[in-house]
Amino acid sequence: MCYNVEFKPKSGDKWGTACTVKVPEATIPNLTPNEAYLFRVIAINEKGKSEPKELGLPVVAKDVAIEPSINLLFNTYSVKSGKDLTLEVPVRGRPKPVVSWKKDGLPLKQTSSVTILNTATASKIIIKEATREHVGKYEITLANTAGTANADIGVVVLDKPGPPKGIKVDAVTSDSITLSWSPPDYDGGCSISNYIVEKRDTNTQEWQMIASNVARTSFKAGRLTHGAEYQFRIYAVNRYGKSANLDSSGITAMYNFKQPGPPSTPIVKLATKSYMLVTWNEPVNDGGSPVLGYHLEMKERTSILWTKMNRGMIKDTEYKVNAIEEGMVYEYRVYAENIAGIGKCSKACEGVAARDPCDPPGTPVITAITRTSVSLSWDKPEYDGGAKVSGYTIERRDLPEGRWTRCNFTNVPETHYDVTGLTESSQYDFRVIAKNAAGLFSEPSYNTGPITVKADVDPPRIMMDVKFRETVLVKAGESLKINADLAGRPAPVISWTKDGKEIELRARIQIVSTDTSTSVVVKDCIRRDSGQYALTLQNIGGTVTMPINCVILDKPGPPAGPLQITGLTAEECTLSWGPPQEIGGADITHYVVEKRETSRLAWTVVKGDLTKTYFKVTGLLKGNEYIFRVLAVNKHGPGESLESDAVKITDPYTFATAPTSVDVTVITGDSMTLTWCKSVSDGGSPIIGYVIERREKTGMRWIRVNRDLVVECTTVATKLRKGCEYDYRVYAENAAGLSPPSERSATFRALDPLVVSSRPTKPKIVNSTKDSITIVWKPPTNDGGAPILGYSVEYRDYIRKPEPESLEFTVTGLKTDAEYEFSVKAINKVGSSVRSLFSDAAAAMDRTAEPSFDVDIEMHKVLIVKHGTAFTLNVPFKGKPVPSVTWVKEGVDLKVRGTIESTKSNTSLTLEKSTRNDSGEYSVTIESPLGKILIIFVVLDKPGPPAGPVEIGEVGETTVCLKWAPPEYDGGSPVTNYIVLKRETSTPTWAEVSTSIARSAIKVNKLTKGEGYQFRIKAQNRFGVSDHIDSQPVMIKLPYITCVDACGAPAIDLPPEYLDVVQYKAGTSVKLRVGIIAKPLPTIEWLKDGKELVATSTISVESTTDSSAVLIKDAARLHTGSYEIKIKNVLGSASATIRIEILGISCFVFASLFHIPKIHNSYYV
Repeated sequence: MCYNVEFKPKSGDKWGTACTVKVPEATIPNLTPNEAYLFRVIAINEKGKSEPKELGLPVVAKDVAIEPSINLLFNTYSVKSGKDLTLEVPVRGRPKPVVSWKKDGLPLKQTSSVTILNTATASKIIIKEATREHVGKYEITLANTAGTANADIGVVVLDKPGPPKGIKVDAVTSDSITLSWSPPDYDGGCSISNYIVEKRDTNTQEWQMIASNVARTSFKAGRLTHGAEYQFRIYAVNRYGKSANLDSSGITAMYNFKQPGPPSTPIVKLATKSYMLVTWNEPVNDGGSPVLGYHLEMKERTSILWTKMNRGMIKDTEYKVNAIEEGMVYEYRVYAENIAGIGKCSKACEGVAARDPCDPPGTPVITAITRTSVSLSWDKPEYDGGAKVSGYTIERRDLPEGRWTRCNFTNVPETHYDVTGLTESSQYDFRVIAKNAAGLFSEPSYNTGPITVKADVDPPRIMMDVKFRETVLVKAGESLKINADLAGRPAPVISWTKDGKEIELRARIQIVSTDTSTSVVVKDCIRRDSGQYALTLQNIGGTVTMPINCVILDKPGPPAGPLQITGLTAEECTLSWGPPQEIGGADITHYVVEKRETSRLAWTVVKGDLTKTYFKVTGLLKGNEYIFRVLAVNKHGPGESLESDAVKITDPYTFATAPTSVDVTVITGDSMTLTWCKSVSDGGSPIIGYVIERREKTGMRWIRVNRDLVVECTTVATKLRKGCEYDYRVYAENAAGLSPPSERSATFRALDPLVVSSRPTKPKIVNSTKDSITIVWKPPTNDGGAPILGYSVEYRDYIRKPEPESLEFTVTGLKTDAEYEFSVKAINKVGSSVRSLFSDAAAAMDRTAEPSFDVDIEMHKVLIVKHGTAFTLNVPFKGKPVPSVTWVKEGVDLKVRGTIESTKSNTSLTLEKSTRNDSGEYSVTIESPLGKILIIFVVLDKPGPPAGPVEIGEVGETTVCLKWAPPEYDGGSPVTNYIVLKRETSTPTWAEVSTSIARSAIKVNKLTKGEGYQFRIKAQNRFGVSDHIDSQPVMIKLPYITCVDACGAPAIDLPPEYLDVVQYKAGTSVKLRVGIIAKPLPTIEWLKDGKELVATSTISVESTTDSSAVLIKDAARLHTGSYEIKIKNVLGSASATIRIEILGISCFVFASLFHIPKIHNSYYV
């Protein structure tokens, strides 16, 4: 049974046979692309052909395109550092799509650690020994005619994190430093768990850990020594370990400001017999830190010892001194203090006596006037200050603008005085000053008023009750009455004023006057009636005025406005105002400050007990609009308020604009000098400095260049890497903070200026022919900062070679046997160097060279070849003329076994399908045997079987000791372990005892007593498991004792496990037991490291007739050593040594020793 498949073009008429098949499926080849065909099938058996069956529709001969698709198994892969990782991505598509890989947006290149394998159904990336450089986003792209598809795969390498970045100093005090830093760029694939901070004094090399579990990227290091310089080191830690360290520069633990300067010289504002009020001004220089307060010292004028007057710091610039004695003279000085300490003291003030001041005398009265004199009289002071009034000083002044001058030049003890020497018709003013016995002067008395010196004229006079000399106090609502008697010729004109203005008569204000008296009456007094009332009398003899101060006792008026708002910021402002003009007859005790938002009606008290006329309001909300008001309060209650205008709370300044025109003017290999232009606008606050950042062209992270602010518009960036390209940008800083960064500068490379290179070394002649000489030289020690482009070679005449490829050149066209000298110049893009020294003279003639081998370090290594693979032994050599080469191996015709190839400078031997028989010694000879190379190679294979027979040692109740020898042939790789199997002699089945035995001995446990066993041993290296060897059958039974007759010497039965060093874990119990064969019973002695073993709480000895044992409880490292047992009786003695090692808690690495045959006079390849 078969099928005929026939076809024809859609436009054709004739059917053709395409193929004959036996299965109901067929592929039709050799069709015309893009042509439409019709198909039909005919079944054929032994009886004949069936009717044809046509395919209903025509088919176009073209490729079936399937859009590529990617089926990711995982989106993210993680691998530990140093491990291998395979990324496998199944792919589909027709025709077969083209696969391309990218890493972090760049085409992925195959390297020694990254391999890309593509098949029809999958694409793989094999990463060997993954490191941090393999971390990133891998993108696979499939493309064919049907379309494209791509997918992303993330790779995370689990490793220790990178070092922290950008350490900064946030704050420095005298005993602490606050640091901050940025997290590592690479976190090792997991979160940073903590940071470790260390410090060291720069005078020592020792680092001290100050914090091992810092969770944040900042730390305050305290308990530092003032003035000492410290360096700090920071590590990042994740679950995989600790990063590399980040070190800070040296930081000194001290404040960056100084102590304040001295305040002004203090002044005694008020002195009494019991206290003095001392005032002073702030120092001109506060040392860079605000003044915290002051300290006041006092001394008596006759003393040299200064005494501090204040216990706590004085916050204000005045102080009341109480501890004084009446009559003593005192001097004062002041110190200012800020956070850096107490500054220098001020100058001492003049001495001031502790006495009450004397009251002024009464107002002088004119008793008589002549053309050249005036007679005055006055009353004594009411209080003499504690000392009797000793005299008076009378002063006058010419009106209207004269100065006060003294009238008497001798002491005037009386209360009257005649002033002489006056000018007729001139006007004068007079006053009197009292002086007491203590030498203190009173305040001047009230002035007499203008007095005109004129004969026969009685100037006006005012006689008033003495109570009106003091301030008159009247309660609000009561009546005020001021009356006075008057005199003068002619009758004076009467005038009443209040506060300099004439009094207007009203219903409640009346003025009543006669020829000899006058009065003013104010009914129902109110606060505005307070003030200075003045009675003025005037005639041709002069004018006299008597002031009367009147105070209406009431609540105070509003504070003096306007209410000024200064120091406005985003959350605070300062209010200031003046005292009320109307204080209500009582001192203002305090002020009340209130505020309200314009959107509300309720007032809120900000400060209710303020004694000053200014206040800083804090805690305001930025952007809100406020109204403030102030009320003065006296003992009668709060007065009227003074309100401010509405004010919006905002900062008065903003960020400065970015600097411009960042440029580099000077470049070296490790530094660049930067310049820039100032910001166009400082934002309303002066620019205090600039911050400069740089970035490597290949990097993404901007790094700050300057630690401190740069004041000028230029700086030098140092510690650059030579050859790297850098970009720069600059920030301006004002009180609002950092401005936006400037435009990035152009890219600049850190290179030293280019100069001409130094000259090459002296040329050396290495070869010559009849018409040429070959010279070699070494490059210049200094290339001038630019790569060497070539060399020019000179011999007498100048010969130039623009671009030689090596430090060797053959000069041709020379005369045979003629001698020449040569020199060389190095050329870079700056120019030619100085000519080198001339070479030695050399003749143009053919040279010969003795044969020699050119063997490098690689020839001394062992060539390891895997069984069945090919290998090649390659030996370079020298010689002129070219020597002949011969390869020899004893017992082997190498021309038949291998392939020998030789050139003018090299010979090689290649062997195919290596076996163990190819091991051995190979020698190669060039010309007459001038050298011999012995090459050893080892064929890798599984080891041979262990060397037998298997020795049966001590047999216990359930144990047996086995011992064997290592394999004679280890397969070219050390034996890593042995495999031990067992079987009961009654069964054919082998069971595993252990597969990880490092030594060639074992003690088999958990055997059945009375059962026979056979054991099988195999050796294993990294290339396989060897054949086995079997032991003789052994019966497991109880230990037995060998009896000896009386004539036998003592013997010790030492178990086989004690033949080598026995190891025990610390803390376990150890029992060293040996059998004893002796009759009569011997004496037994145990020694440790050659000394008698002494029984302690942890070591004891137990002995029986057939054994002795040492017991060690809680074994420790000090129990490690050699334990020796000695037995002795009358027939002889015997001894044995057991070596034990106690393993501590720490981890140890044990190295097994293997015997390696020594190979003499050989090269390892």
